[in-house]
Amino acid sequence: MHFISKLTRFVLLLACAAVLSATAVAVAEDRPNIVVILCDDLGYGDLQCYGHPHIQTPNLNRLAASGIRLTACYSAAPVCSPSRVGLLTGRSPNRAGVYDWIPEAGDPRPDARDQVHMRRSEVTVAQLLKQAGYATCMAGKWHCNARFNSDQQPQPGDAGFDHWFGTQNNAAPSHENPKNYVRNGRAVGRLEGYSCQLAATEATSWLEQHVSGNSAQPFFIYLALHEPHEPVASPQELVSKYASVAENEDEAQFFANVENVDIAVGRVVEALERTGTRKNTLLIFTSDNGPETLRRYRTANRSYGRATPLRGMKLWTTEAGFRVAGILNWPARITHPTESSQPVSSLDFLPTFCELAGTQPPDVLRLDGTSFLPLLSGEEIKRDKPLLWCYFNAINERRVAMRSGPWKMLAKLDGGEFPKLQNVHDGNRRRVLDARLTDFELYRVTDDVGESQDVFGESPEAQRLQGQMQRQYRELVETSHHWQR
Repeated sequence: MHFISKLTRFVLLLACAAVLSATAVAVAEDRPNIVVILCDDLGYGDLQCYGHPHIQTPNLNRLAASGIRLTACYSAAPVCSPSRVGLLTGRSPNRAGVYDWIPEAGDPRPDARDQVHMRRSEVTVAQLLKQAGYATCMAGKWHCNARFNSDQQPQPGDAGFDHWFGTQNNAAPSHENPKNYVRNGRAVGRLEGYSCQLAATEATSWLEQHVSGNSAQPFFIYLALHEPHEPVASPQELVSKYASVAENEDEAQFFANVENVDIAVGRVVEALERTGTRKNTLLIFTSDNGPETLRRYRTANRSYGRATPLRGMKLWTTEAGFRVAGILNWPARITHPTESSQPVSSLDFLPTFCELAGTQPPDVLRLDGTSFLPLLSGEEIKRDKPLLWCYFNAINERRVAMRSGPWKMLAKLDGGEFPKLQNVHDGNRRRVLDARLTDFELYRVTDDVGESQDVFGESPEAQRLQGQMQRQYRELVETSHHWQR
């Protein structure tokens, strides 16, 4: 089993502290504040600035128009929990042993999913920024452990957040008046309002209190909104706006849900302006994966998200599974608004933020992302390795995908005979290690974003990319954590 021992963990933290001690006293004005706003199940085509014909998103439109609108932004996975773990660690979530969404723990499960969590041995971006002198806050959906708000598994505070306000998974019973939020380890009970607005209020209230008490200390806010994941619930005044263009009440609810997200984003921007921190704040807006398939499960009756013009949906390893909206906005640094087709992944957040904070991640980490700062200067992002996704429970047949330069490669496992897996444990790890990539497909996604023309049999790049994918896949499965049942 691949793991980091307690001794290694201790040495690692000491090394972090030594490297970061000087950084912590750096002049705050030299380092930006950082705000990441993450949606849940928002499709590539669900925003007005990404071509949606009906949904109104004026606040996000302004952020895109005055920043960088990414047309090749990728999440770390095509499903929620691994995507979030990848964002926080800068590493493929497989390395952390998070392969699929994490159910709330009950009785022990034969597949060990009750054990799954982001382990203490993982080093998060919040921890690194905190050690570098940043104040940190998380609000919204956590979904990085099976035992939420329990001392049996690490919680957001253990992952580096000074202040946290979150839920294990979705807002319950819906986005309206949720009753499952926990603040710094204490359940808060039923709340009045809609989840995205409640999370935005928590984050902005923390921000205002922080700035009033220590205006020189930079901050990191991770605002992980529940919307527009089911169960969808939206303010009636917004739903009514879409009655004439929606197919039915459920679709109007979805359209309103996305607009409610936009309103929450606008409130965050207003708070940054009000506190005088807007100019030197890097704000990133994105999604954890692609859109849910309408009626894939019984209560997905309001999942009207779209991934136009991409192929597939959430849980697919085609582009729609993890190519998502991505907006970068930073008034002090991004002075020439633009659109960029360079691939940027949520795996890139950790190395980028560390560079902005004037620090470096520990050398022993197997990072899969790279700094995207060259993009802000109009330069090319340099990657040491391609982006690789391995989702053993994908809906489509090809469970492994790779983006390398302009190319997207897909492959089956064992000719399609490999079983669907939601977790990797001591009972099935050998099957994973023995699996081989087969039935390759290749698309030049810079020209064929819909993955409609497989050129594997005719491209001179095919063999090189096949070898690259095989090497990267082998390295990943051999170094990924598995659970003991």
